[in-house]
Amino acid sequence: MQVSDPNNVKIYNLSAGKSLPEWLSERKRRALLKKDVDIRRRIELIQDFDMPGLSTTVKVSKDGQYVLATGIYKPRIKCFDVNNLSLKFERCFDSEAVTFEILSDDYSKLVFLQCDRYIEFHAAHGRYYRLRIPKFGRDMRYHYPSCDLFVVGASSDIYRLNLERGQFMTPYTSTASAINKCAINPVHNLLVCGTQEGRVEAWDPRSKGLVGTLDCAFNCVTENKELEGFPSVSALAFDGALTMGVGTATGQVLLYDIRSNKPFCIKDHMYGLPIKDVEFHHQQDLIFSMDSSVLKIWDKNNGKLFTSIEASTEFNNLCVVPKTGLFFIANENTKIQTYYIPSLGPAPRWASFLDSLTEELEESNSENIYDDYKFVTKQELENLGLDHLIGTNLLRAYMHGYFMDVRLYKKAKSVANPFEFEEYRKKKIRETIEKERVNRVQVNKLPKVNKDLALKLMNDQVKDKKKKENANLLEDTRFKALFENPDFEVDKNADEFRLLNPVLSRLDKSKKKEMLKKIQSEDFEPIDEELEGKNSSEESSDDYEEESSEDETLTKEIKQQHRIINREHRLKQRQEDYEEMKAQPQMFELRQGEEYKGIHSLRKKINKAPLEERVKSETSSVRLLGSVGSREMTFSTHKKRKVSDLKNKKHMQERKRLSRPVPGRRNPFSRKKL
Repeated sequence: MQVSDPNNVKIYNLSAGKSLPEWLSERKRRALLKKDVDIRRRIELIQDFDMPGLSTTVKVSKDGQYVLATGIYKPRIKCFDVNNLSLKFERCFDSEAVTFEILSDDYSKLVFLQCDRYIEFHAAHGRYYRLRIPKFGRDMRYHYPSCDLFVVGASSDIYRLNLERGQFMTPYTSTASAINKCAINPVHNLLVCGTQEGRVEAWDPRSKGLVGTLDCAFNCVTENKELEGFPSVSALAFDGALTMGVGTATGQVLLYDIRSNKPFCIKDHMYGLPIKDVEFHHQQDLIFSMDSSVLKIWDKNNGKLFTSIEASTEFNNLCVVPKTGLFFIANENTKIQTYYIPSLGPAPRWASFLDSLTEELEESNSENIYDDYKFVTKQELENLGLDHLIGTNLLRAYMHGYFMDVRLYKKAKSVANPFEFEEYRKKKIRETIEKERVNRVQVNKLPKVNKDLALKLMNDQVKDKKKKENANLLEDTRFKALFENPDFEVDKNADEFRLLNPVLSRLDKSKKKEMLKKIQSEDFEPIDEELEGKNSSEESSDDYEEESSEDETLTKEIKQQHRIINREHRLKQRQEDYEEMKAQPQMFELRQGEEYKGIHSLRKKINKAPLEERVKSETSSVRLLGSVGSREMTFSTHKKRKVSDLKNKKHMQERKRLSRPVPGRRNPFSRKKL
């Protein structure tokens, strides 16, 4: 059971509870029922109160002892005995039932309008008779004083089948192209029909003629609201002898006094969906109006909302148990929804335990009940570090993800990010403070996020003096988060930004300072006047020369930036390789019979060793090239000479080449004596 409190009205969903997955075996289901207290405490008001696919119509017999429901698939009807709170019988049809009527006080006489133009009569033992109507039917009502069964549908005729004589009578002919709904007033037995054209026609079975017409579509159009579609009549209901409720296909509910042609109250659901059912709650002057997405309960005198129930799946039909606060809703789900509102009335006699149960729940603070299984995708599993559980019993594959125990999910979430709540709390506090600061006097007009981008946009706005229609991104609400949310901050250290930076950064430091001064001053406005002193041809030639020079400089800057980025990547790779090799321990081999006299003595021995052994021992001289696995080895066989010795040697060679010896004198470069 689930408790909700919309508009301070307690609503108990008796059909809600902890749902067990269908792929669990029967043995595991029984084990969960034994272990989990919440599952054992589920309220199953009526046993097997569901359909294989979905339910279409729900009704209660006149004596209040039986609840009948139709659904698919296969098309069927189920009858539930409220005294035993269990299923009494189940019957299947050849085609889906559009609606049905209970002719007797109990379940012994039933008539079904089916979607293939057939009408079936059922007795207590089963199907009694079956006949066909000329056109497809949409609704059906039984007139007790004359024993006439009225059937309306996709034609202008209102078919009359007299059940006492067992034959069709002359049909009533309407002016409408099709009739969607019909209803019979329980006091004076007036038959009303809601047409496709948005009119309500009233027929008197005694005179067998049309006695009145009401144009409901005209009143919907005058509500100064643009309607999506035509407001044809989709629901009808009576409250006493004079009050009538009309639901339209555009989501309005109109309340009429049948003595007037204007509604005294109009309620709009604001969803634009057809109204499927309208019911009156006589004890408190409330009205139930339902479309496929919501059930609204409101006051018929002023239209004030009492409470509402949002649909988890589409609603199909509403059935209110008379003089109680209990009602059933047929929907596009297997379970038939059961709701109980204590403020509308007491529980029925066969479910009197609901009153004491709700009183206990109101005294204690009841928590909402949720399923014990959480659906996660594969990406979420990788973020939580649980991808190694794929294929185990802890995860159940389903569609594009997996089902897992919610307790395991919460533990993994807390371990993966233990400070998530604190960060979220700080973020919300900052957002609240920023909202309060908006009302203060703003001195600096620059945003806090992406200031350089805002400066560039302002500069471009000043440059584009002739293009007045140019859109301003700073004032566009679609890009508001770009200058407010820190998540959209531009990463200036990224390679992509550095390559685009020469194109984006057209403001130098001096221009930035000028723009900042203008922005901080209150009288900053982009200038729209044309430049004086130059004609259009001179301006165009100057602009062309400036653009060509700018393109050349930008190309050079982009190439230079590309070289710098590649150089940084290579240096970073070398540094990582060096750190990796440096982290490896350097091993020295001690031969048998040698004594260890320190690392220096070992290094002296290695220097005197042959070249092959020395290269093998010097692991630091080997380095990696790239990520493929290629290696480069460097070593030296002689001692490196100093730079000064090499310069002196070169100088002496030049002097020897340029000098000319004099005969009779000793050559200074010769070591022989004359």
